[in-house]
Amino acid sequence: MVHIHFIAIGGAAMHNLALAVASKAGYKVTGSDDEIFDPALSHLRDAGLLPDEMGWHPERITRDIDAIILGMHAREDNPELVRARELGLKIYSFPEYLYEQTKDKIRIVVGGSHGKTTTTSMILYVLNRLGIEADYMVGAQIEGFERMVRLSDTAKYAVFEGDEYLTSPLDLRSKFLWYHPHVAILTGIAWDHINVFPTFPEYVETFRKFVNSIEPEGSFIYYQGDENLRMLADEIRRSRDHEITAIPYDAYDGKVEMQVFGRHNMQNLQAAMLACHCIGVKPEDFYREISTFTGASNRLEKICETESSVAYKDFAHSPSKLKATINAVRERYPEKKLIACMELHTFSSLMADFLPQYKGCMAEADVAYVYFNPKVIEHKRLTPITKEEVREAFGTTNVTVFTESEALQEALRKCTKEPCTKYKGVALLMMSSGTFDGVDVKQFATELLETDLENGTLIIEKNGVKYNAIGNVIK
Repeated sequence: MVHIHFIAIGGAAMHNLALAVASKAGYKVTGSDDEIFDPALSHLRDAGLLPDEMGWHPERITRDIDAIILGMHAREDNPELVRARELGLKIYSFPEYLYEQTKDKIRIVVGGSHGKTTTTSMILYVLNRLGIEADYMVGAQIEGFERMVRLSDTAKYAVFEGDEYLTSPLDLRSKFLWYHPHVAILTGIAWDHINVFPTFPEYVETFRKFVNSIEPEGSFIYYQGDENLRMLADEIRRSRDHEITAIPYDAYDGKVEMQVFGRHNMQNLQAAMLACHCIGVKPEDFYREISTFTGASNRLEKICETESSVAYKDFAHSPSKLKATINAVRERYPEKKLIACMELHTFSSLMADFLPQYKGCMAEADVAYVYFNPKVIEHKRLTPITKEEVREAFGTTNVTVFTESEALQEALRKCTKEPCTKYKGVALLMMSSGTFDGVDVKQFATELLETDLENGTLIIEKNGVKYNAIGNVIK
């Protein structure tokens, strides 16, 4: 029995890896964390992997443990980590362990400042539909997949979402530098993680290292509209060290009807097709199967729809993601009143030096609400920012800034209930990598849009059937 212990098991990726390892025959999994929230809490409990008590317990780190997997949430002075190092136990980071388990497989890795989750999901969705087995790691739940990580002894391929953030408290390199892909995708480079990459050239450099980590005779698939990616592709073409093939792409403009929308998603789709083609999937087979792909969870995910209004949620938080998502919804619903609401939640987004990157990102929205919690800034030990600084940074008159979740919710209630004479209804877009301080976004959006904004009719749903206020069925 191989005993693997996870330090900081409650993370989104970490708990999925723990579930994947525990499902393999001959493996015993234990773990620890100082706090675990849903969905990880429920997933670990259901699998019998939830720690019996929260906190760090160095006395449980013993010589019979075969390996430690260290999560980014743990600090370098973590008591369990200190004990593991004293005992000389093998310590893996999350990406290092993934590589170790797939080093003999053909690896496809999707990186970039935006779109990597959706692109990875598209590749996996098509491979699954075609019956092509693959191990994987992806940052969202996908239709037809039980969990976000899979490791097997039988798959020929491994498909990873490649994150440029730090590997672990002991390894300050980017995660994706561990994977050494045979097929690599970069969707774009737009400055992010300013706390790790304080200048844009430093940020570009980690992507250069990623490109240089591609296996000899591998493929580099890149979005040709990004000048920095074109530069990296040119460097590859001038180098004869590895004979890597550079393959440009742009947005798909074919005739196949898709369930997803937006130019950025058509770019993601084309990148996914090229990656699948590199391992033998015919383009016509890819396009046939991808036509039923509805998206990854929390990535432009439709959460509510009435006769005239619609609501989406999205993980967007960086400037490039924010702009692409808003523009996609505007293009999809040009006749609707677009209400875009986003939360500043990440380290970068809450730093005064980074805020100017958001200039003009929400310009296409009719109403733009930006929310941040000053307590989060304090918790992250960042320099305080003001509502005025945020409003000025976004640079358009449609932006209103909130620092209290209740005030934001009240403004959204008022805004969505105003009579719409110019518009047929509302397209509501809620964007965050957080929760707007505990808001159930799907439930809240349903509450906001339960009134048909074109004619003021209350929509009531009973047993899956929708009725208007006078009892007529809404089809």
